[in-house]
Amino acid sequence: MSALERLRAGLEGLVFREIETRDGISTIELDRDALPEAMRRLRERCDFDANTFVTAVDHFPVEPRFRVVWQFLSVRHNDRVRVQCRVTEDDAVVPTITHLWPGAAFSEREVWDLFGVRFEGHANLRRLMMPEGYDHHPLRKDFPHQGIEPDRLYREWDKNRRVQDESPA
Repeated sequence: MSALERLRAGLEGLVFREIETRDGISTIELDRDALPEAMRRLRERCDFDANTFVTAVDHFPVEPRFRVVWQFLSVRHNDRVRVQCRVTEDDAVVPTITHLWPGAAFSEREVWDLFGVRFEGHANLRRLMMPEGYDHHPLRKDFPHQGIEPDRLYREWDKNRRVQDESPA
């Protein structure tokens, strides 16, 4: 049974749209409200036991602005599936999957940090690469390519980090 056939059977009764991709990986798009149940079924009914990544795509200036993308691996069946959900800039929130796939915690933090998409229910959603208090999300398309200057907060954080790295243990 193919990944798409397992998806159709496992997600029976839920509304989703199948997406054709260039790389041939089975991909579906769901509304945000269907995500919690769909994710649970992916793990329990469809044998997708590993989350391989979580990311986002910024479609600025189009709304819904963000497409959140999760990819999963079934070790048993040796296949993958992608799940997508679109969210608007004003309500860029999706449910966390860390209760099902704990390894997604850092990927969710990265998406929050760089795109500003929140993961509701994440136990430790905080900046991963940028310093706390940084008011921007650098992978958004409206982030200035030249950066934010003067970027005092980042330079202060980097200076403190370098001092800590150079201090004897």
